[in-house]
Amino acid sequence: MELPKIYNTYFLAIISTVGGMLFGFDISSMSAIIGTDQYVDYFDDPHGIVQGAIGSALAAGSIVGALFAGPLSDKIGRRDAIFSACLWWLAGTAIQVACNGYGMLIAGRILNGVCVGITSSQVPVYLAEIAKKEKRGSIIVIQQLAIEWGILIMFFIGYGCSFIAGDASFRTAWGTQFVPAIVLMLGIPFLPRSPRWLAKVGRADKAIDVLARIQAGGRTDDPLVIAEWEEITTILAAEREAPYSGWRRFVKNGMWRRTFAGMSVQAWQQLSGANVMTYYVVYVFQMAGLSGNINLISSGVQYALFIVFTSIVFFFIDKTGRRPLLIYGAIGMGICQFVVGGVLGSYGSYVPGGVGGNENVIIQVTGHPSHVVIAFSYLLIIVYALTLAPVAWVYAAEVWSLETRAIGMALASVANWLFNFALGLFVPPAFHNISWKTFIIFGVLCLGAAVQAFLFYPETAQKSLEEIELLFSKGGPKPWNTKPGDSLLDARIAQVEESQQKGEHFCGKLESTAHSEGLKA
Repeated sequence: MELPKIYNTYFLAIISTVGGMLFGFDISSMSAIIGTDQYVDYFDDPHGIVQGAIGSALAAGSIVGALFAGPLSDKIGRRDAIFSACLWWLAGTAIQVACNGYGMLIAGRILNGVCVGITSSQVPVYLAEIAKKEKRGSIIVIQQLAIEWGILIMFFIGYGCSFIAGDASFRTAWGTQFVPAIVLMLGIPFLPRSPRWLAKVGRADKAIDVLARIQAGGRTDDPLVIAEWEEITTILAAEREAPYSGWRRFVKNGMWRRTFAGMSVQAWQQLSGANVMTYYVVYVFQMAGLSGNINLISSGVQYALFIVFTSIVFFFIDKTGRRPLLIYGAIGMGICQFVVGGVLGSYGSYVPGGVGGNENVIIQVTGHPSHVVIAFSYLLIIVYALTLAPVAWVYAAEVWSLETRAIGMALASVANWLFNFALGLFVPPAFHNISWKTFIIFGVLCLGAAVQAFLFYPETAQKSLEEIELLFSKGGPKPWNTKPGDSLLDARIAQVEESQQKGEHFCGKLESTAHSEGLKA
């Protein structure tokens, strides 16, 4: 017996993006805990490469999860792939709660990472394939909002648990990670499958039905449904006639441009250094002279700012487009990194043995310079929340064709998680060895991200997923000449409306179109 389905796109987004909340929970399950006496005492003051390994274990597992997420999603569907990821999360959380040393802790975080690798790559694919082109950006932004809510909720759970004596403190905090996974598993059966995936596997009747229910309240004669279905079938048939298969699909016939764009935008999200502020914000604020509960609360304020400003971008991402946010966001973040690094380098004092005995933090500023470090750390997160944090997920999910989207987004996520893993290992030793110069390195990388976005990323806002193909095709427009809108789909919708006014009917043609375009799996 099949459960009834709900077709409201915002409901679909809220439920499916609980997968993003899992990612946020895992981030804060460390950042809220690593500075507590209970954690430091139980794990024998992990620092340097040991703490780096603990912090980066999630990313290591996410690389593995993302690698098989694409084939899994193409085989069983986007929705069911997300459901299967929850099983990895439950296993990983159980191991973390029961851990007797950092070996088990790392193992549990790796298993959680497999889940995050699957959900972080396939939730954006699912959302991109169900959303209308005018709202696609804002719908996928909900994924980033879910991550941030997960970070905030888990951070304050960790803060509350810090008042519990002994190892029950962090075990209790980590145990709460079961809750969002169970919520996601209960909600997924009420979500429909992606209509584009259904078309891909030859289930045309069901694909048309789901597309109509999501886009037009079930009306299969709606001009939007007719025009969009024509685009899907035409592009899918053309893709299947292409002479390339396997890995060649991602490099031949101009596809390298999409692969380059999708993977690099995800890599820049990490190389911007903003996740230093989310993973190791406790360390950064220790450099600014904060300690104890004041440090934890100040860190929590940062996460709240994250949510507020990503909520703002939800309302304008589809109007401003992706390019301006990626370009100017990277420049703004670079400036913040330079200021933080410059102030720490100019006014910081070396602290032998580390601030408060923390060997990851060997430099500290006080007075007005500390206020500047805190202010620009907050400003960095604000700019990140408005730009690269949400837009990188949106852009990476949009650039692929239907035949390559699941695996392509998985490749983009692998790029994200590879650099996440590398930075998780790099940052604690970098803070210890080169201290303030770490921020200068990230500032330079941010400027590199802005240059690449200007030269290589065409505008995808307010265009259908199928017509984005033209932007990356050989002889397509230069990226800096593209802008939001000017959708070919709108012109086709107008043609369908005009034909309907003349008495032509399309309902009966949809199924025959699917067959004639060769969509049978």
